[in-house]
Amino acid sequence: MNIRFDGKAAFVTGAAMGIGWACARMFAEAGASVMLADLSETVMERAEELRSLGFAAQGTVCDVSEEEEVARAVDAAMAAFGRLDCACNNAGIHAAVRRPMAETEGSDFDRVIGVNLRGIWNCLKHEIPAMLGSGGGAIVNCSSQGGLAGIPSISAYTASKHGVVGLTRTAALDYARRGVRINCVCPGTCATPMVEHACAVSPGHMARVIDAIPLGRMGRAEEIAGMELFLCSDYAGFAIGQTWAMDGGYTVM
Repeated sequence: MNIRFDGKAAFVTGAAMGIGWACARMFAEAGASVMLADLSETVMERAEELRSLGFAAQGTVCDVSEEEEVARAVDAAMAAFGRLDCACNNAGIHAAVRRPMAETEGSDFDRVIGVNLRGIWNCLKHEIPAMLGSGGGAIVNCSSQGGLAGIPSISAYTASKHGVVGLTRTAALDYARRGVRINCVCPGTCATPMVEHACAVSPGHMARVIDAIPLGRMGRAEEIAGMELFLCSDYAGFAIGQTWAMDGGYTVM
């Protein structure tokens, strides 16, 4: 199977690191023109790194929780490439502190929901019209294993990721017959900077998390990104509204 995106344009959020960066890099290697979006200004360096390798890539600083910023970023992709065929919405955060639900601060809840759920909504709202104007396309939203099961002490994160699954299913039905396919991936614990930080802060807890994964290891960003590219490709042309668990078997138990 040789997945190629020659002549197509992709928009990737959370593209400065982790799964988003792996996704942007793999799209570029597969021939796509890529707009990398991230809250961190490091995203501009990532885009330059891809250009230095001869790929068509642009970067934009964007807070996905702000609809106006998402609109500007999608407009920038359209201005740069003239079309939008694929989008992978990977931007996401955890609350600053793990706490039981009733001890969670409302401000933490609002921020996590704002990025993880409203952020996906903002992206879909502006990616879909761009794709309709380009003849159709495919979108992959990044949820989490926390979107498929309850996880103690991260109520805001878990609620947001469950919401992404529901939003994906509804949006997929809204646009199935208009040429835009929308699916969702649910990664488990992966070796990304966000998880590496969690390991440093709570090594004992993270050791238990990894031990609970049936495969006995964390996932790799490239494994999740590979599924995202597959779902954006014609090989997945009959898949809409589906939720793909990429968690080493965690939610099977």
